[in-house]
Amino acid sequence: MTTSPLTAPLAAPRPSEQESTPEKQWWRDAVVYQVYPRSFADSNGDGMGDLPGVTERLPYLRDLGVDAIWLSPFYTSPQKDGGYDVADYIDVDPRFGSLSDADEMIGRAHELGLRVIVDIVPNHSSDQHVLFQEALAAGPGSPERDMYVFAEGKGEDGELPPNNWTSIFHGPAWTRITEADGTPGQWYLHIFDTSQPDWNWENPRVHELFRDVLRFWLDRGADGFRVDVAHGMVKPEGLPDATVNAEGLIDIPEGEVPVYFDNDGVLDIYREWRPILDSYEGDRMLVLEAWIPEQRLPLYIGDDKAHQSFNFGFLQARWGVQTMRAAIEKPLALADAVGSPTTWVLSNHDVIRHASRYGFAPDHAFGEGLARDEVPDAELGLHRARAATLLMLSLPGAAYLYQGEELGLPEVRDIPDELREDPAHLRAGVPGRDGSRVPLPWVRDAPALGFSSTGRSWLPQPEVFGELAVDAQEGVAGSTLEMYRTALHLRRELGLGRPDGGVTFLRDLPGGVLGVSRGEVTVLVNTTDAAVVLPPGPLAAAEVLVASAPLEPGTLPADTAVWLRTE
Repeated sequence: MTTSPLTAPLAAPRPSEQESTPEKQWWRDAVVYQVYPRSFADSNGDGMGDLPGVTERLPYLRDLGVDAIWLSPFYTSPQKDGGYDVADYIDVDPRFGSLSDADEMIGRAHELGLRVIVDIVPNHSSDQHVLFQEALAAGPGSPERDMYVFAEGKGEDGELPPNNWTSIFHGPAWTRITEADGTPGQWYLHIFDTSQPDWNWENPRVHELFRDVLRFWLDRGADGFRVDVAHGMVKPEGLPDATVNAEGLIDIPEGEVPVYFDNDGVLDIYREWRPILDSYEGDRMLVLEAWIPEQRLPLYIGDDKAHQSFNFGFLQARWGVQTMRAAIEKPLALADAVGSPTTWVLSNHDVIRHASRYGFAPDHAFGEGLARDEVPDAELGLHRARAATLLMLSLPGAAYLYQGEELGLPEVRDIPDELREDPAHLRAGVPGRDGSRVPLPWVRDAPALGFSSTGRSWLPQPEVFGELAVDAQEGVAGSTLEMYRTALHLRRELGLGRPDGGVTFLRDLPGGVLGVSRGEVTVLVNTTDAAVVLPPGPLAAAEVLVASAPLEPGTLPADTAVWLRTE
């Protein structure tokens, strides 16, 4: 498959091995912190984060109170799509270190009681992957070319794409190649960038390849996988055209997905993978990135398929009682139906940071990335983001945090175009996702804010990041960092993440206040722009455990959440 070694060192002991029962499986109520390696911590001064930098900062994550880390891809890659264009699935890109650095990072995480989830990218590879290069050289009809989705073009001379599919990154989803003899040849499918050809999952050799990849990282101690584009891989039989509207544009009804996503055959892949994970000790797990209609999610998870799938409905919910309540009730019911915990998430490397999203009116329609003329109310956005976080961390199931959200980092709007790397920007001129990937600030007065000792940073850090640096918030009462630490430790102490805890929505509250009962803890969120007076009784007199803003007795400020201990 590659030139990388397939042998693994003896894996480090995992954190607190226990008999695997639904009540004790770590992933059911874990808080997982997403590390975007390029932007987390730079150990060698080249301006790009790396695995030794992650290892060095692991104690910070332990002290924050998370249970696991998930690392975005650190594999060998040309970095045309932030590492999601993988050229070698079983080696580490030299930019990030080496396999021994990965082993050291996993071992150190386990010593600190942290689990490690790694990304796997099974829908496509880089066009620099050795197998795609072999496919180009081998020619039509060859076993090598059958590893990817190649097809003959339409038209008199095959000059038209095989169908009308378009790329997620804009433009056509097909690129025609020039054959070895110099003539125009077949077309290959790339649902994303032209540098990311799609694997052909109709080929058993592709299945074998990824089974080997899973075992390689499981043998090295990985506790699980986040599956990229988990609703992709299997394409509809015959590669049919997508439906078009009256204007001739591809028509995707609201709540639906393109024709090349969410085909039932992908479920068989997870049925194939699940026994592999179950054969290892330590409750290894799969969490899926599946942007599909909510009602389809239960099909992907369960005892014979994946363990979890991200609940993006909560991330997308507008600020307000009804929308946020619906984003809690429905996924809980869907997950309960198959015995799986819900996952909660507010930010990741693909979306606008929620400290900026919430700085707009609830009906604001976002494009792809935050444009320079979209200026959020930073104070309002952070207030609401802190409140939404307290609501999220009180809910049963697993919670996923994105690096820097514990600092209240905003989306960065004013990155110079020549420094942007997101293929969506390069292909279509949209702002793209780079604004959520700017390197972290660790030390307020250090070069590159402590990200890199040399002051280098692959994306520029805005001035406001200095005020939000880790050392500027540590030990400061009321800071976003300290609020996260308090909430995370209380969540663990009080068992709020336990999936069997149940959620009861409170009635008879002031208008615009969302109330959730979690056993001895009551969570109130004021979604209005004015303080509300709590009704006399237990709530008004309850013990305050943590709040997203300073409180006055008997009142709940605007855009504020609080955890109360009630008898």
